[in-house]
Amino acid sequence: MNLKELAKELNLSISSVSRALRDSKEISVSTKKIVLAKAKELNYHANPFASNLRRQKSKTIAVVIPEIANNFFSSAINGAESYAQKKGFHVLIYQTHEDLQQEISISKHLQNGRVDGILISLSSQTANTDHLKDIKNKGIPMVFFDRVAENINAPKITTNDYESGFKATEHLIENGCKKIAFLSISNKLSIVNKRMKGYLDASKKHGIAADDKLIINCDTDKEANTILIKKLLQRPDRPDAILACVEELAVSGYVICQELKLNIPRDIKIISFSNLQTAAILDPSLTTITQPAYEIGREAASVLFQLIENKGTLQRFGDVVLNSELIVRNSTKMA
Repeated sequence: MNLKELAKELNLSISSVSRALRDSKEISVSTKKIVLAKAKELNYHANPFASNLRRQKSKTIAVVIPEIANNFFSSAINGAESYAQKKGFHVLIYQTHEDLQQEISISKHLQNGRVDGILISLSSQTANTDHLKDIKNKGIPMVFFDRVAENINAPKITTNDYESGFKATEHLIENGCKKIAFLSISNKLSIVNKRMKGYLDASKKHGIAADDKLIINCDTDKEANTILIKKLLQRPDRPDAILACVEELAVSGYVICQELKLNIPRDIKIISFSNLQTAAILDPSLTTITQPAYEIGREAASVLFQLIENKGTLQRFGDVVLNSELIVRNSTKMA
């Protein structure tokens, strides 16, 4: 039973029935009673989605992420959902799988008014952001979180990546490390470049010269990454520590160390940016830079809804930077 069929049953216009159901003062009390009684009899329920479309509102936001398997992004989604539900909105999750073409396809799909706003974290392949500029130009509210497009004027919710990279490197140096390898996931992402800058500056502060051979540029190919890390750890002058910019690379490091019979932390120390819930029970437990993922997702949603409620514009918005936490565990302890 839809509104058109209900109006036909009542021999009234669709607009009159709609106003009666909305308790409009334009409709008499007696007519309202007749409409409500017939609606109850025929088990009619208003379709909120159709109503929202008529008002050009979907009551839905999109969250575009590289991958849901990453513990950071799953926690960030939880944060965003908790805020969206409070606002009575639904959340659609889109995964780019670290693929730029998939990100472009999703962005085009979202330009058709399917959602009222977008939270997005870039794929590791994203350098050209024209597809995201198109979203911005269409007036669709958009907020970046974690992996952001620095060249687009939109709110950005991140963590203190430079300071965290610096602190992680300094922690390794203070625990006796002199040859620290940095495992990167992409040279296109600002967060990775900031973490690397922190790593380089901390090394410089402590008199350790930069060594390009210790900066390993990994990507989304897990098998290729495994080969790169394995070659790194088989060198005669192998590093005495690894700083991984994402948890997946740290886990690969653990597996390879086990295969090569390298003891963590005696032979090599490992620290990673990670929100792994199992970090504390790995053998040895993994020292992490833990990002406030849930809070980042919730804050990003909060800013997005401010944009939505202000019709896509905010008089003032600044980037929000939340602090990550160094959690020291056994993978970096002094041997």
